[in-house]
Amino acid sequence: MTEDTEYVESIKADIRWLGFEWANEFYASDYFEKLYEFATTLIKNGLAYVDDSTAEEIAAGKGTPTEPGKNSPYRNRTVDENLQLFERMRKGEFKESEKTLRAKIDMASPNMHLRDPLMYRIKHAHHHRTGDNWCIYPMYDFAHGQSDSIENITHSICTLEFEVHKPLYNWFIEKLKIYPSRQFEFARRNISYTVMSKRKLLQLVNENIVDGWDDPRMPTISGVRRRGYTPESIRNFAEVAGISRRENVTDFNLLESCLREHLNKVAVRTMAVINPLKVVLLNYDESKTEILKAENNPEAVEKTYRDVAFSKEIFIEQDDFMEHAGEGFFRLTPGGMVRLKHAYIIKCENVVKHDDGTIKEIHCTYVAESKSGNDQSGLKVKSVIHWVNAATAVTAEVRLYDKLFTVEAPDAQDDDFKKFINPQSLQIFSNAKVEPDLLGHEKGERFQFLRLGYFVEDKYSTSAKRIYNRAVTLKDEWAKEQKKQKK
Repeated sequence: MTEDTEYVESIKADIRWLGFEWANEFYASDYFEKLYEFATTLIKNGLAYVDDSTAEEIAAGKGTPTEPGKNSPYRNRTVDENLQLFERMRKGEFKESEKTLRAKIDMASPNMHLRDPLMYRIKHAHHHRTGDNWCIYPMYDFAHGQSDSIENITHSICTLEFEVHKPLYNWFIEKLKIYPSRQFEFARRNISYTVMSKRKLLQLVNENIVDGWDDPRMPTISGVRRRGYTPESIRNFAEVAGISRRENVTDFNLLESCLREHLNKVAVRTMAVINPLKVVLLNYDESKTEILKAENNPEAVEKTYRDVAFSKEIFIEQDDFMEHAGEGFFRLTPGGMVRLKHAYIIKCENVVKHDDGTIKEIHCTYVAESKSGNDQSGLKVKSVIHWVNAATAVTAEVRLYDKLFTVEAPDAQDDDFKKFINPQSLQIFSNAKVEPDLLGHEKGERFQFLRLGYFVEDKYSTSAKRIYNRAVTLKDEWAKEQKKQKK
């Protein structure tokens, strides 16, 4: 069982889906045998026949929605003849398209799907599960209900386009007298700012617009798993969004809100600086390294803490310093003061620049009496910023993911949907600095980078090059919108 399969099972262990292009390797051969047995049973009961007609002749014989079809000239073959031909089809004695197996139902039915539908076709191709053991393959409409029945599926959940297939689904189960699985239909769950069409997703992959099917911006199980979504958050999203019989689009922010709600409870807190700016503390002893205590998760029932090193040189975010600050900027400025999370209040004394005028580093002083948890300085500051100790920081690559499209409904646009690709859907910071404590955690564990969002280590991350993907930001747009609506 692959990691992605395990992830699917953990999302919804009670629901299974099966198709022979993606069937579980352990079951594929057994299912082929069982379906072949079902088809043989229908032939013996006079409910299926081998047809020599071409695809064009079969299509022409189907008729139209307002006019009945015509019986195939091979419809009245004897049971013995059909059994022999079907066995020869299995043995590979015929060319592709030379023969098919069709159900014998009603060529005058108002439902086109009941006009002697195809059950099996010949295809001489290597199968990725069963190799070259088979050269006949069941059609979806035949395999669907029988696979559900074999698995004892009570509710087979499909999207609305399969509603017209339900009578055929029921017909096969009834005639075979097998476990009565039932098909239920609902509207497809569309999500804003993305596309759900497999054809369009394939375009994104083939044209290298995304990094494969598991790109964290893709609405695939492997994609959201790589991005850092948890099974619990997806279950919660499904419950909150509900189901409908009407086509609709669910706000992407709701999905993010469900993830944020779960990660807030389980994610380990840490500090990371994605766009570092060096700060030198002029009045801190150069030979001293202080160990501070930081809480891992304030939401956890059992409180745990980690050690955070603090010394003369640290990194802060470039966005947390502004040399010429406007009104409303409360972070670090020349002559201004801020508190470092878990540490001290610092004051900017001067700015050191490169020859080209860009900032090299900033020089500050720290207030020794302002240590977090034991502040006796009496000073009040308006902002708290995160930081990383320069001497112990680990260099990593941090990837910030955003919505893949710039419009809510890219499918609904008259223009090519690819014109609305968001150029800022991925930002990469290759010189980020993170706490060394991150190295002691397992891959797949989720983290909250303070003030930046929730992250997970990427599958391509190595000990030589750590890579972290942002799953979601801290800001909850969905909750904000809900509050607006209540007001």
